[in-house]
Amino acid sequence: MPPSVFASVVFLKVQDLARRPVSEQARLRAQLEAVVAVTTADIGPAACIVLEASDGAAIVVLRDPQGALRLASRALTATAAGLPLSAGLNHGAVQLTGGRAEGMAGDGIAVAASVAEFATPPRLLASRAFRDALADSAPGLEATLVHAGTFTDPGLRTHELFSPDPGAVRRRAWRYGVAGVAAVVALVGAGIAWRISTQGQEAFMNALAAKYRSTTAQGQTYFRDLMKRAKF
Repeated sequence: MPPSVFASVVFLKVQDLARRPVSEQARLRAQLEAVVAVTTADIGPAACIVLEASDGAAIVVLRDPQGALRLASRALTATAAGLPLSAGLNHGAVQLTGGRAEGMAGDGIAVAASVAEFATPPRLLASRAFRDALADSAPGLEATLVHAGTFTDPGLRTHELFSPDPGAVRRRAWRYGVAGVAAVVALVGAGIAWRISTQGQEAFMNALAAKYRSTTAQGQTYFRDLMKRAKF
């Protein structure tokens, strides 16, 4: 039996494909094939395997969770052209079922398909396993995937899922900025407390007042000189 490997899986699902007329199914499949061809071009054939599914396509991306997320996000832009597409992302075990051209199987693909079932076009949902793999390969990028809820599939298996929120990165940066300012204030406060403890509160306040008077005097002198030059 061929060994299993861990990979990221993008499952692109066409909504209600089997219920549509045959002619419409053919049109939607042609659109999906075009989308897959375009979005996998920058990954390369050696790094991904495309598998046909009854309601879409599964793309197995090797060693590149970040590329899988980028691929799925780009694919969903096809909804603007009328392709009712949603995406499920997972990271898990996959296994060749024969030669590379014959296909793959495994829990990694099965879970990605289940995740896609919970996503309505043009939504993207990702499993906890995918988010963890993204954190390992591109630390910080996982912050763009925020909690979307816990879902139960027909087999009674629960999935903690996440959806993209680009604003999450900006909010996290703002929180880090606030924390940094707070740290600076704390350090300054600690420095002042140390100076007061060594100089005494009265001596420290007198020195501070002297600096304030000196700064004020310098400002007044500069202002008077400026006025003189203006009058000249």
